[in-house]
Amino acid sequence: MAKQIQEILIDDLDGGEANETVAFAIDGTSFEIDLSDVNAKKLRDALSPFVQSARRAAAVTGRRRGGRGSQRAMTREKSSEIRAWAKAHGLPVSERGRIASSVVEQYEAAH
Repeated sequence: MAKQIQEILIDDLDGGEANETVAFAIDGTSFEIDLSDVNAKKLRDALSPFVQSARRAAAVTGRRRGGRGSQRAMTREKSSEIRAWAKAHGLPVSERGRIASSVVEQYEAAH
């Protein structure tokens, strides 16, 4: 038995037929909107002066919920290495758990 599934896009502005889904972001929130060719051109034309004057933002990856963007997950080996370095330099560091960011920053600055 054969099946044919057809996805029909509806223009989110005027309810007509849409030809594409346009993705954009502003103020840290990403959006998608289904638009006809005419409405997609209107959106791109309206944003064009801003896009031409803007710079590309770096991609945000590896962020943990509730964590700081600069905090990176580290391997056990890296943690052990930092703990040993910190002890050798008289810095307070626990045997287990999270290593203070100030200690990690000092380690990274030294290496």
